[in-house]
Amino acid sequence: MDTTRIIPLGGLGEVGKNMTVFEAGGETIVVDTGLAFPRDEHLGVDLVLPDFGYLRDRRVRAVLLTHGHEDHVGALPYVLRELDIDEVWATRLTLGLVKSKLDEHGLLRAAELREVDPAGEPLELGPFRAEFVRMAHSIPDSVAIAFETPGGRIVHTGDYKLDHTPIDGLKTDVGRLAELGNRGVDLLLGDSTNAERPGFTPSERVVGEAFRQIIPQRHGRILVSSFASNVHRMQQAIDVAIQVGRKVCIVGRSMRKNANIARNLGYMEVPEGVLVRPIELDELAPHEVLILCTGSQGEPLSALTRIAYDDHPAVRVERGDTVIISAKPVPGNELRVHDAINRLAKSGAEVLHQEIAPVHVSGHGCAEELRTILSLLRPRAVMPIHGEFRMLAAHGQLARDAGVPASSIVFAENGSVVELGPGGGARIVDEVESGVTFVDGLGVGDVKDVALRDRRRLSEDGVLIVITTLASQNGRSTAPPELIARGFTGPDELLAEMREEATRVLDECLADDISEIKLLQEHLHDAVGQLVYDRTRRRPMILPVIVEV
Repeated sequence: MDTTRIIPLGGLGEVGKNMTVFEAGGETIVVDTGLAFPRDEHLGVDLVLPDFGYLRDRRVRAVLLTHGHEDHVGALPYVLRELDIDEVWATRLTLGLVKSKLDEHGLLRAAELREVDPAGEPLELGPFRAEFVRMAHSIPDSVAIAFETPGGRIVHTGDYKLDHTPIDGLKTDVGRLAELGNRGVDLLLGDSTNAERPGFTPSERVVGEAFRQIIPQRHGRILVSSFASNVHRMQQAIDVAIQVGRKVCIVGRSMRKNANIARNLGYMEVPEGVLVRPIELDELAPHEVLILCTGSQGEPLSALTRIAYDDHPAVRVERGDTVIISAKPVPGNELRVHDAINRLAKSGAEVLHQEIAPVHVSGHGCAEELRTILSLLRPRAVMPIHGEFRMLAAHGQLARDAGVPASSIVFAENGSVVELGPGGGARIVDEVESGVTFVDGLGVGDVKDVALRDRRRLSEDGVLIVITTLASQNGRSTAPPELIARGFTGPDELLAEMREEATRVLDECLADDISEIKLLQEHLHDAVGQLVYDRTRRRPMILPVIVEV
């Protein structure tokens, strides 16, 4: 049969966990293996992966990666552990980031890792011929992939924007895209993330210009918080720091790791003697320092949140310091980001974020850029991908405006089977099971219902509730912590010891001016949990409850 089947397993109707399966001539290839982060209702879950059960009894010829962001490569270790995969193809930086990730999981030899050059020859993968087209994005070395398949020519854009002045000079290759359009594109799978936003996404250089305006005028410490993978943003901040004679300190494990990989592969240039370690910060005056850190999303244990709540071992902010949050809150993280901003402002720091200064630009193209791609490729059919349904719908409307017939715009969902065939166009013909796979600690996919996991734990070791009352006026404790045990049996002396331990931890935190509820809960949970485990070798569920009166 001269048809090609396209099956999205993640990334449609949501932002994150992007994964798309292509099938033709008895062969299967996969584009991207992304993850998503858990929402508040996913109690105890660490990561959310696509459900790749559909691929379990199939041999996957190759996994092709468009770029190195977690929502496109984060599930790769779990996929390689579970599935039979021959090779993984990616560009140089993406491969560097992926190798480091696979090394941590002990999976470097699970599949053959192959580097792809966008300027090189196309790959021959059975019935698929794949060529890679350079695209600008918020991480270097991003690509679109064009497939010649039995059912027709398919272009998968990956994530992109049309940055005409990118930091590394590597623009979206509109010439190659136009050439593909001239050859004829049967189906476009296009990134829809910013389809609702009119106009163009500004160039990454806009942020560098903002850094050049802001940083020389400031006399205190400067902190710049951004995504750990935004190599160009880090480079621009470092360049300005060098111009004004500041040393640079990178704080946060993921950012340090990514900066090392990018420097080793030649994607970042940092002269000798510019970088200092966190423990050296106290030896430098505030005007001699620029700190790059993670935590732009207000993550509870990230560097910026710990700094905001004065819980970081090496970095603190005070009056006269400037904090630049160079990222937009991902939907759902707004409250946590606002909490961190409020705490930083309370410490006396000036906080600059995208609402009040041009310190962030998106990595995704807005409506006019999507129109440009549609006019370059002139696809016969369009399948919007990568976005919530409202974003997919907006992309579909842009395709209609560009002259694609409504019957040739495919609104698929995760699990839809889209068939592309000569003359028949693209249409949904079937559905496969798709959903989510939860990663919980070391267990992958065994949490079918988080409540079951909780019940099992409660039945084995019980639950301890630590209730602490704080005065909302001054954040001080109004009474010693109370302990309620359910299903947990232990000697009375142990309960008294746990009460003392909870009191000690609470007093220590409050003495250090740590009053953020999440951090207090974290400290109480860890201390009481360790004490119980040391005495009983059991792990009851510990629920710290903090009541403000």
